[in-house]
Amino acid sequence: MSAGASQHAAAPASAEGQGAQTPQSAAGAPRLIVAVDGPSGSGKSSVCRAAARELGAAYLDTGAMYRAAAWYCLDQAIDFDDEDAVAVAVEELPLSISTDPDHQTITVGQADVTDAIRGSAVSEAVSEVATNRRARSLLVDAQRRIIDEAGFVVAEGRDITTVVAPDAPVRVLLTASAEVRLARRGLQLGGEQSAETLHRQVIARDAKDSTAVNFTEAADGVAVLDSTDLTFEETVASLVDRVRAVR
Repeated sequence: MSAGASQHAAAPASAEGQGAQTPQSAAGAPRLIVAVDGPSGSGKSSVCRAAARELGAAYLDTGAMYRAAAWYCLDQAIDFDDEDAVAVAVEELPLSISTDPDHQTITVGQADVTDAIRGSAVSEAVSEVATNRRARSLLVDAQRRIIDEAGFVVAEGRDITTVVAPDAPVRVLLTASAEVRLARRGLQLGGEQSAETLHRQVIARDAKDSTAVNFTEAADGVAVLDSTDLTFEETVASLVDRVRAVR
């Protein structure tokens, strides 16, 4: 699996399309990892992308990697009930993901799947990859390589604060009420999803994914950022302020 420029899961990862230089490459400053976890619809992607842009950091959407893996399994007609087959597919996944917050591109082989991985079919299937422990381990290894290469990065997902980068100087659980998360996901999908579909893609998916990793409660040392009553700008500012306080 290529995670970064273009590489297979078992091979070293490299970050592609990083907009700003990292502190290491630009000034020899220490690396800084900003780890953000949270449930579906909490705003992780949009908030972290905006924060990375403002901070001049790289941005890693680990959820997109799981979605790309699910897209590939669907494309290859992999039986999700066959855990070994899913793991092998992830191991072979020709994934490339950019770390530029201004230009996120995800490709699988020669196919640009940046938009396709946000579709309903992938949303319905992504938990089958996320709860496959061998597949998850492969993806975690790839994420760690990308983070290591980036140096200064805002990485978001479900297990960044606890598994991928538990020693990150900034660790945040971004959350919101279930009602707000459902409404946000509905807007993100253009308001075309039924209430039942939204519930399945947000609440039910979280329940299933939480069997593999706990992203609903903050681990020791992880700060909670509840955006239920915050505007998007206020949420971004809160995250940015936490990073600047550490820097």
